Amino acid sequence: MAVAAYILIQTEVGKAASVADAVRSLAGVVSAEDVTGPYDVVVRAEANSVDELGRMVVSKVQLVTGITRTLTCPVVNL
Repeated sequence: MAVAAYILIQTEVGKAASVADAVRSLAGVVSAEDVTGPYDVVVRAEANSVDELGRMVVSKVQLVTGITRTLTCPVVNL
């Protein structure tokens, strides 16, 4: 079973659309949507393990130009 998470992203002013487009093309990203509120983009991502998910966020998502902060929220099945 894959590990799923929502990644909440804050961007530089005016960069939400370009960040969502860039993140959408990354392997493991299921969806990336522009939103309003304290975060600018919400991403749903999947990986084979928590470690793989963490590597994806640090080595791919956080390197996208325009991102200022991320918050990763793993999905739990209660």
